[in-house]
Amino acid sequence: MTIQNSEMPMRVLGRTGVQVSLVGLGGWHLGFDYIDEELSIRIVRTAIDNGINFMDNCWDYNEGASEIRMGKALRDGYRERAFLMTKIDGRTKQDAAKQLDESLKRMQVDHIDLVQHHEILRYEDPHRIFDENGANAALIEARDAGKIRFIGFTGHKDPRIHLYMLEVAKENGFEFDTVQMPLNVMDAHYRSFEKMVLPELVQQNIGVLAMKTLANGTILESKTVSATECLQYAMNLPVSVVITGCESMEDLEQALTAARTFKPLGDAEVSALLARTAQAASRGEYELFKTTSVYDGTAAHPEWLGEEPPDVQRVMQTS
Repeated sequence: MTIQNSEMPMRVLGRTGVQVSLVGLGGWHLGFDYIDEELSIRIVRTAIDNGINFMDNCWDYNEGASEIRMGKALRDGYRERAFLMTKIDGRTKQDAAKQLDESLKRMQVDHIDLVQHHEILRYEDPHRIFDENGANAALIEARDAGKIRFIGFTGHKDPRIHLYMLEVAKENGFEFDTVQMPLNVMDAHYRSFEKMVLPELVQQNIGVLAMKTLANGTILESKTVSATECLQYAMNLPVSVVITGCESMEDLEQALTAARTFKPLGDAEVSALLARTAQAASRGEYELFKTTSVYDGTAAHPEWLGEEPPDVQRVMQTS
């Protein structure tokens, strides 16, 4: 399939001042076993050729296959045209540094534009990350060394935990460049990141990365909205990037078309979309990342987080 080139809408990534594409390419799907590596590479390169410069990935996606495939796709001059982001799970300085170095090797790059603390799902996560020997110390050192440019965090469980992460960061004199969170037509009705976190990020001029816009297709199962409506609802919010996963060239074409045809939605259009999704969204049944542990990779693999800080270990040993 040939996708015709056309201008991609661009937005500013918060206080970084960097211009990023309205659509970002998700990395998780690219490493699935049932997707041919050649197709994954073709999706990445076709996306970049059509103006998508924001590349999403993570250290733990598909045991590294997602990063390896993206790295191969970014050869032959494509790296210079991409804004590359990945995520790390380690909460200790040692584990975060190790995971970051693995990501650099897998993707065969000398630097990553944005690295984010992944899956901030627990109230203890901010304290571990901002411990003296915590993960943020590793990312700051990596930034000073030129390995990364910007630092952010992600999470999908509860907006109050996002707000707490921002609070703990402030207490430690640190400002995040980006925050990634679920923003979709159902989020507004249940444990809403849009209502609770988004205004705070806008006020602080932090780059907003929208994810779970289709909830891996689960929202479409509600039969209340189309894929394009889901994507354009998120685009209508004050976000920098709407990240979406693509398993086929058809998925990519859908995302490109949604971005190219996007026009700001009027209040009546937004109200109509929310009215159609209100009942289905009321209990979080189509946002399983909020209501179950299905998407909680670090819950299934706590070893990715690393050990508790030394002072906590001492308390555990003496209690």
